[in-house]
Amino acid sequence: MPAPDNRVGSSDPPPSGFLVVDKPEGISSMGVVAAVRRRLTRFGRVRCGHGGTLDPLATGILVVGVGSATRALEAVVGADKGYRTAVDLSAFTTTDDREGPRREVEVATAPTREAIDDALASLTGEVVQVPPAFSAIKLGGRRAYRLARRGEVPQMPPRHVRIDRLAVREYAWPLVEIEVECGKGTYIRSIARDLGSRLGTGGHCAWLRRTRVGPFDEAMARGLEELPDALGFDDLMPIEEASRLLASR
Repeated sequence: MPAPDNRVGSSDPPPSGFLVVDKPEGISSMGVVAAVRRRLTRFGRVRCGHGGTLDPLATGILVVGVGSATRALEAVVGADKGYRTAVDLSAFTTTDDREGPRREVEVATAPTREAIDDALASLTGEVVQVPPAFSAIKLGGRRAYRLARRGEVPQMPPRHVRIDRLAVREYAWPLVEIEVECGKGTYIRSIARDLGSRLGTGGHCAWLRRTRVGPFDEAMARGLEELPDALGFDDLMPIEEASRLLASR
């Protein structure tokens, strides 16, 4: 008697739910989504998306929605977020992170911890922030970073954002490590640039890690290398559980 065929057929319903991924450095957010989708190919083409872009140089929490969970990603995008970043005060860069060419800033005396605390306080609350030129914001239907890469200088429209907390973790010139709690649409690279401007130093992100998206934190996250080659229903957080967590924030 032949053994039963336990393979998933193309007619089986695809799984739905959320994955909390610890994004590694060097891969885009859509690259993570593509890696998740490849692990679902036995179900056919499964719709996947993410709840808030992380730059390729950034690491940390990326919430991926699978199947019908993609319809709930708007709530994830709108959730408050937590970050850790190290700001290099010795130079500005064109990208506001370490990827772009440096413009060194000569500083006669390194700022004190008190001066840094005062500058961070001035950047906290409901503030107006200018996004980085190298960002995915659309200007006249074109991405700002595409214009910037062609040597153009896109005029980035200021936006109102909410920054709840900026706290120094460590400081050893020229690096100051900062914890950030903020609302939707905040650019951490802009905080680094603006901190340098207020201090009279340089300012760009030396590294950046997202530690939380709403209720989804590092304790829930798995690296791509930890995910099974073939994802299934049991690997995903149910939509109902994720919705309950989001509602509790």
